[in-house]
Amino acid sequence: MQTTELPVPRWAHWLAHAIPLMTLPSGLWRLGLIAGSSMGMLDDAGRPMYVTSTGEKVYIVFLTVFAEAVALIAFGLVKRWGEVAPRWIPIIGGRPVNPWAAIVPAILGALALIAIWTYGFRDVFTADFLPFESTGWAALMIACYAPLQLWGPALLVLTWAYYRRRVSAPAALLSVR
Repeated sequence: MQTTELPVPRWAHWLAHAIPLMTLPSGLWRLGLIAGSSMGMLDDAGRPMYVTSTGEKVYIVFLTVFAEAVALIAFGLVKRWGEVAPRWIPIIGGRPVNPWAAIVPAILGALALIAIWTYGFRDVFTADFLPFESTGWAALMIACYAPLQLWGPALLVLTWAYYRRRVSAPAALLSVR
């Protein structure tokens, strides 16, 4: 088993595992739409809204898989492949990963997630929110999507831990010598 150059704090390892779990409930909720449920959503006429178009179904499945895949990339901030590119990658395989090549995209991604989910939740507790058959259905949707609010901040904290381990710590070790 390959380990990282410097030890990963236990909390950072836990947080990296928690990030994909933050996207899972919303993905499962969306897959309920694909399975033929309206998930309590209503159309403009007040009737249950179903996903019927093949294109919409493909889009929803793609979105769900894509979100989960992006969330899994957080493991690169706590695993060896976030320090040395895997050998199977052409050209860069086996070479050290410049820490900034991980830090900058992670920070930008985290800030984008914060902006996206802040905007996405702007009307949740107002009359402008999506129409649902009942407050129970609305509560289920909110409960499934609420963990996404934590994704960006969690990624920022995990990136900070990566920075401390890969940039700050090596500099401190060099100054001791």
